Amino acid sequence: MPESYIYEGARPSKHGDMTVETQGMSPIPEGERYGASWRNFTVWFASNLQMSGVFTGTLAVTLGLGFWPGFLAIVIGIVLGALPVAYLATWGPKTGMGQLPFARLPFGKTISVPAAVQWLSTLAWDGLVGIFGGEAAQSLLHIPFYVGVILVLVLEGAVGFLGYEFIHQLQKWASLVLAILFVLLSWKILQHGTFSAHNTVHGSLAVAMFVLMTTIAFSGSFSWASYASDYSRYQHKDTDSKPIALWTLGALSLSYIWTYAIGAAGASILTNQTAEGVRTLVGGGFIGVLSLLAIVLGTIASNSMNDYSGSLALQSGGIKIRRQWSAIIGTFFSFFLIIWLHQGNVSAKFQNVLLFASYWIAPFLAIILIDWYYQKSSLTEGRLKDLMNFQKLASGWSALVALVAGFLAMVPFMDTSLVVGSISKKLDGADISFYVGFVVGAVVYMVLRRIELKSLPSAAKADG
Repeated sequence: MPESYIYEGARPSKHGDMTVETQGMSPIPEGERYGASWRNFTVWFASNLQMSGVFTGTLAVTLGLGFWPGFLAIVIGIVLGALPVAYLATWGPKTGMGQLPFARLPFGKTISVPAAVQWLSTLAWDGLVGIFGGEAAQSLLHIPFYVGVILVLVLEGAVGFLGYEFIHQLQKWASLVLAILFVLLSWKILQHGTFSAHNTVHGSLAVAMFVLMTTIAFSGSFSWASYASDYSRYQHKDTDSKPIALWTLGALSLSYIWTYAIGAAGASILTNQTAEGVRTLVGGGFIGVLSLLAIVLGTIASNSMNDYSGSLALQSGGIKIRRQWSAIIGTFFSFFLIIWLHQGNVSAKFQNVLLFASYWIAPFLAIILIDWYYQKSSLTEGRLKDLMNFQKLASGWSALVALVAGFLAMVPFMDTSLVVGSISKKLDGADISFYVGFVVGAVVYMVLRRIELKSLPSAAKADG
């Protein structure tokens, strides 16, 4: 079966065109683009109005920070993490490609490694968010937990299967519904929360916990960086980049700050970190039902994007399977991860997944930014089309070595219950690994890229 058949297919042609998208990672033809810039707001806003963000916000108090220091750390971390996503979202119109498929340019055949990591990361996020969706469906419909999980996965899997336009339409309406429901939830939490909680850590430890909370918040918004252009790739090539970046930055910042902040404010009463705990908190009754519906809808909105981006990641790694079916595969494996995550200390697992699933993106970002700087002026529709042929890709060894080097350099600076680095210990638990990984990845790639280019034929050097 030819690769072009796998990577191309039917695609929507305008707002509201509910054509089932069989189009895979192949570039969207320049003459068949559509979509307004404001859709970058709704697609990134609704996907992050979920209870996992609220519960993550409670970590600010768990780490010993008072509300206001914790809130400041949250804002700084989220905005810093959202900036790269906002910038990368502008690449969608310029290339017509998703983020991982376009990364074939610097990574060549070694794209299989970050593609595999990306796919596994989408499963991790499916699992993290899916816990609450399954619990909410369980409480709402009085069914076993695993049946609730299956119900939510079927709905999110269907959206991921149907594709790009269905996701944008879902996020548009979900933005309105979830905003209303989260206003109600925020009101209830702030009625009983400890808004004026004081620090329980001081001195150098307080600084370290502030840095750690900033990193946790950063990892939330930053984790979308490897998805960024997936949801703008249909937009016209000449679309102004500034509105795309601002809509994306605004959506990520607002949704994450909102959910994390009410978590920090209500940490003392958000001890039962389950869907039923949320229902009890808001007082049950009609509002309790609405809170459960909000959790289910938020789960579907977020995880359908995980499934969709995961399907593009599989294709970018050279897996010859149609996009819509690979989305279903990811949904299937998510079931088993959710069942596992549902056991034990969920709060601790939040921090593990949020941080560890995002670490690799720091050196990855450095690599694709450098490659973009050197190659953006020479990109043509034909050259992008050539990226679809896996066998003709360059080796890309310099990018892979830089990615691994950047990640390994991060390990001593990490602070999770999975890995606590030696340098992080000396810094009282502060985690600055993202910044280290970015710098090391960039330096190594700059050096190795020049070496790799020297070994290429003249024509390939000209392209690079």
